[in-house]
Amino acid sequence: MSDPWKNRWNERYSCSEFAYGIEPNNYLKNQLEKLNAGSILFAAEGEGRNAVYAASKGWKVSAFDISIEGKKKAMLLAQNNKVDLDYQIGELETLNFHNGQFDAIALIYAHFPEDIKSVYHKILNNYLKNKGTIIFEAFSKNHIEYIERNEKVGGPKDIAMLFSIDELKSDFANYDIIDLVETEIELNEGLFHNGIGSVIRFTAQKK
Repeated sequence: MSDPWKNRWNERYSCSEFAYGIEPNNYLKNQLEKLNAGSILFAAEGEGRNAVYAASKGWKVSAFDISIEGKKKAMLLAQNNKVDLDYQIGELETLNFHNGQFDAIALIYAHFPEDIKSVYHKILNNYLKNKGTIIFEAFSKNHIEYIERNEKVGGPKDIAMLFSIDELKSDFANYDIIDLVETEIELNEGLFHNGIGSVIRFTAQKK
């Protein structure tokens, strides 16, 4: 990943406030409540709000991101909540995860650049055990219209980094779909997710 991309996220996470707050994403929280705790990997986890929540509920948590500043904040949040995280920094294919390692994988606003996002989805698919669960929430391609009305809602302005239902069905073809919907929600997550947006919510079990 390019240095400007890393610099962008390091800059965002370098302030004292948590960019997206310290509370877990609502959809993630609701889906985790339906599962027995096991091992889980959080992709593009930033400042750790979701990983720390899962750890507090008994999950064995791993996470990765490209931002060292994000990791610093995540480890501080974990310390404050008296939980442990395996948090790795770098591009996914270079990290110390292995095939069939995880019972669940969470992609919560994990908007990767166009040239790697499907590649990363396929790598993550390999890291998930058979019968493991994917939990996903991110902005849909229609979200561009919402950003034009209110930039405070956040999200990429590059439509190629946004998601469609067909794209997720293609990237995660070997799954039994539990939930897959494009919907409008109101976000209130820290400094950078505020307002009405269009998201895709997706939960599925690997066959």
